[in-house]
Formats: sequence, C-alpha cells, structure tokens
Amino acid sequence: MQQGTARERGRRSEPHRAGREAAADNGRMFQPSQHDVRAFFCGTWRKQRDRLPLSPLEAQAATWIDEHPEYHTLLADEPAALAASYTGEDGRENPFLHLAMHLSILEQTGIDQPSGMRQAVQLLAARHGSLHRAHHEVMECLGRMIWDSQRSGLPPDGAAYLECVRRRATA
Repeated sequence: MQQGTARERGRRSEPHRAGREAAADNGRMFQPSQHDVRAFFCGTWRKQRDRLPLSPLEAQAATWIDEHPEYHTLLADEPAALAASYTGEDGRENPFLHLAMHLSILEQTGIDQPSGMRQAVQLLAARHGSLHRAHHEVMECLGRMIWDSQRSGLPPDGAAYLECVRRRATA
C-alpha cells in the first residue's frame, strides 16, 4: 500500500523527472545548436557591456570577444546575429565559429589534449609574443584537421593536428 497523497507521491517521483530534464539540458551543453552558440556569445557581450556578473565560461568568452572589436557591433544586435548567414562563399569569416575555436583551443591547452598541446601553444605564443596570435595559428591547424576529417569520413586526427601546431611553433 502506498502512503501519502497523490501529490506527495508525485513529489517523490520528481527527482526522476528532474534527472530527465537535466539530461536534456546536458545534451544542449555538448551539442549546442547554431542558435545556442550565437545566443551565448551575444548574451556574454551584453552582460560584459552592462557590467553584469559572468559565469566562468562567459568570462573566458568575454576575453576573446574583447580581442575582436570587429565583432562587437554584430554581437550587440542579437536578432541580426541569429539571422546572419556565413557560407564562406562571400569571403566573410564566421565570428561565432572563430570565437568558439578560441574557446576550444583554450580548453585543449587547459587539459593538454591532445597530449603536448599545452606546450606547443605556449611555444607558439612565446614565438609570436601573443597568445592571441598563437591561437590564430592553431586555428589554421584545427580547421585543417576538421576539414580533413569531414572530407575523408574518418575521425579527427589529433596527432596530425598536434604536429601541425608543433611545426608552426618551431618554424
């Protein structure tokens, strides 16, 4: 025999429902849509401009947004940013891809994956006297690795990616 009212029994089952909702939210964290990524960067820029508190990830993104003043106008107009199209055929760089690559490289160096990436990026930054310039060089290698993977249908080659960054760091 179940004890309690239906309402109390429902409350006991809420953790299970909350777990499903959290799992759905985690899916967005690991596979954000184009809209999610753009809204994140626009929201981060708005919060930074308004001097509102930033989450740790937003603080990291804000650092790279600051490095790219050419993106500020676009980021300030979220509806236009959400609607913009970047096909590559018009010669325009996708600012959202660019900023996301900065965050990816920051994460890769933070966890040293692939192993040796942290040292290679540090060498590259020392060579250029700028972490920002180093990131742009790494982006060339990251973009190449992704393009090669998509073209071949094979998984990304982390070893070739790291070797590309190392070559640039020691050239």
